[in-house]
Amino acid sequence: MINCIIRKWKLSDAKDLAFALSNKSVQDNLRDGLPFPYTANDGEEFIKAMLSANENDTFAFAIVYNGKVVGSIGAFRQGNIHSQTAELGYYISEEHWGKGITTLAVKSICEYIFAYSDIIRIYAEPFAYNRASCRVLEKAGFEFEGTLRSNAVKNGKVLDMKMYSVIRK
Repeated sequence: MINCIIRKWKLSDAKDLAFALSNKSVQDNLRDGLPFPYTANDGEEFIKAMLSANENDTFAFAIVYNGKVVGSIGAFRQGNIHSQTAELGYYISEEHWGKGITTLAVKSICEYIFAYSDIIRIYAEPFAYNRASCRVLEKAGFEFEGTLRSNAVKNGKVLDMKMYSVIRK
């Protein structure tokens, strides 16, 4: 059994967060805008922002494995006609890839959001080449909806993304 939970952030998590994000392989699978290298100060600023965010719009958690923060998972309410939809994002440190931790974290945050909010749809848009992330979503019960062709430019390359979602039962 995997010893993994998600929990609210603590300022003391900043160092572990910085360790997870100061890795080019991790950042290559995320959206742009994160500093590299990622420092404990960057982590503190992120954690402060997540702790002060509206809890009905921002669902942000640390991924904890064997008592240590190894990543981040969050879902963010969308606006206007999509106000009952949330976009999901996540990452874990590279040494924890392939252990099933992220799948458990995705299942946990979805259960939480559907239990404690009016969100009816959660979606994620991994890069199409990121088979591991696509597999995480599939194992967590998300359905593949289609390919978003030439949907992003990352590291100078035009990339397709895949659309996955899970709907409140």
